[in-house]
Amino acid sequence: MISTQVKVNHYDFENNLFENFSSNHFAKDLWPLVYILSDGETKTAYVGETTDAYSRMSTHLKHKTKSKLTSVHLITSEKFNKSATLDIESNLIKYISGDNVFKLLNGNLGLANHNYYQKKEVYWDIFNSVWNQLRKEGISKHSIEHIDNSDLFKYSPYKSLTKEQSQGLFQILQNLATGKHNNTIVEGGAGTGKTILAIFLFKMLSSELEDFNFKEFGSEEKVYIDLINQIKKVLPKPKMALVVPMSSFRTTLKKIFKNIKGLSASMVIGPAQVSKEKYDLLIVDESHRLRRRVNLGAYFGAFDKACHALNLDKHKSSELDWVTMQSKYTVLFYDESQSIKPSDAKKEDFDLLKKSKKASILKLKSQFRVKGGNAYVEYIDSLLHCRLTKESLKFNSKEYEFTLFDSLEKMIEQIKIREKESGLSRLIAGYSWEWKSNKNKDFFDIQIDNVQLKWNGTSNDWINSEGSINEVGCIHTTQGYDLNYSGIIFGNEISFNPKTREIIIKEESYFDKNGKQSIKDPKELKAFILNIYKTILLRGIKGTYVYVCDPLLREYFESFIPKFLTEQPKTIELFKTENILPFENAIPLYDLKVAAGCFGSNQQVEDMKWINIPNKVKPSKDLFACQVIGESMNKVIPNGSYCLFRKYSGGSRNGQIVLVESTNIHDSDFGSCYTIKEYESKKHQNEEGWKHQSIILKPLSTNKNYEKIVLEDEELLTFKVIGIFECVLK
Repeated sequence: MISTQVKVNHYDFENNLFENFSSNHFAKDLWPLVYILSDGETKTAYVGETTDAYSRMSTHLKHKTKSKLTSVHLITSEKFNKSATLDIESNLIKYISGDNVFKLLNGNLGLANHNYYQKKEVYWDIFNSVWNQLRKEGISKHSIEHIDNSDLFKYSPYKSLTKEQSQGLFQILQNLATGKHNNTIVEGGAGTGKTILAIFLFKMLSSELEDFNFKEFGSEEKVYIDLINQIKKVLPKPKMALVVPMSSFRTTLKKIFKNIKGLSASMVIGPAQVSKEKYDLLIVDESHRLRRRVNLGAYFGAFDKACHALNLDKHKSSELDWVTMQSKYTVLFYDESQSIKPSDAKKEDFDLLKKSKKASILKLKSQFRVKGGNAYVEYIDSLLHCRLTKESLKFNSKEYEFTLFDSLEKMIEQIKIREKESGLSRLIAGYSWEWKSNKNKDFFDIQIDNVQLKWNGTSNDWINSEGSINEVGCIHTTQGYDLNYSGIIFGNEISFNPKTREIIIKEESYFDKNGKQSIKDPKELKAFILNIYKTILLRGIKGTYVYVCDPLLREYFESFIPKFLTEQPKTIELFKTENILPFENAIPLYDLKVAAGCFGSNQQVEDMKWINIPNKVKPSKDLFACQVIGESMNKVIPNGSYCLFRKYSGGSRNGQIVLVESTNIHDSDFGSCYTIKEYESKKHQNEEGWKHQSIILKPLSTNKNYEKIVLEDEELLTFKVIGIFECVLK
């Protein structure tokens, strides 16, 4: 097994370390390896890779910061080569950062995008083994699946940039190094990785040059080092801040900065703070949400005060002016199609800034979030702007679920299933209902048929708040966030005119008061509402589910969005009795709920049910079929499938899917003494030879609620492998 191919050895990090290395042939014989330096008290760590452990440790022991660390873990394997250790180093940096147990001294990530032989087939399993051993050692705490869903991981600066992002980073650094352009506008749609690039840039400029790992940039490593050196001369100790207009998302990013070595929560600020002091560099994420003096509610006073302090006309200026006035350099991450309120700074203001000779413009086009890619993004845009025709095919992707529901109850049920399977699955709706529960917790805000729902119970970091799976978020609590699955409710404020074939807006059913009070032009209101729906339709990484209240809009969507189909139990055609040729054109079909004892050699042919077998299968008396019920093996065997098995007659079963019988097995899917799982055996050797220590039957399911079945001691006496899985028949 792969887990035995990796070793994690712990040593005290001190000068006599090398005496202990003499017993480790990987360190002694110059093998590629990965290491982690750490200190349990300060909770600080450093990850590296090397082919010369002696030399590298000598250097670290002389380093002013790393020499204070107290432990070193060497990660070794005969499977390692240089490419593999670079990749494992990169993944460890990413996941240790997301694990939030240790703060990393590393400047940034190494070569996470580096491809090499068997990277996915073998080395990801090896990394999983490494991670589990580190959990045993107390270096890591959370599962990889848990970390994948965390904001700290999603927005970590320890991420490898795409080629497009790297090119954008290079242009930004050039602008800062040369001083030719004071303002850099980075344009990109939802999910193009603007926030990740913003945080990566911030961390890069906050790190000491000696701690930054430029291997990320391959052959251009020296060019980047030269650029950073130039910037350090122009801005030796730059006063910087990351400006985030939306308070909820700002709260989330503050938490992230707080947990990254070298960064702090105070570096993430709101636009109002910009007016109070000067900066060398301001990086503005979601700059399309910078505000002007329209429908600001309680914020009117602070807005006016800031404008007065900066000698600006409060009626003509916006927070965009504050940012460009108060900083020597600005980097603005911008998407005009995500402007969703009339209080947002005008597009014309950004257009004017872009025309300036002091401005530099770059674009991010590749979809970074949604697994449906740019094709899905373009399809959503065409759907909402009615550019699709009767000849247009429905969106269909193996990588992405895009599904229309007739029943809101059914959509909620599916979202909750996805939440159990992969987490971060939420309901989001257009602003077509008043927020009554804000004043009275007993009230429901949304009532559709027999379904009653409430809007988000908190405005800050709602997606990660307790109970959010049972609530409905809006654009204001979801913009900027990633989800795995989103269930989008189109409210009664949006409809469709079948005669003109265009989407129409029913203003009387739109309840965002701040969103419509100052809008006199119906076209402007429609543009904002379409931007809202486009933005929330691009939240889901793995899939988007849709329910539509308005019947005309639902009918329009039915032409272009695949509908959810209630799964029907699978059936299989059985041979008629007179056509049966046992083991020539048919094999026995067993019902596992009543099958106890029927796998013996004395079975009577006439007592069994039979099914035909495909031509590709050679008939044999060793073959039989069973129907597999349940989701415990759905990564390989869909619920309800009829599967072909071969009777077990000896040999290794490790890593194979098996049908097992044991009186000690209680499998809820089968309700009997049978189960179908992946087999793993742990053995030990004594004077009599090899014996089973335990047998582990592993589910292969997208639903993490399924647990392994472990058989030990006396339980092994009742254990019997009946058959080895061959394939799914139907």
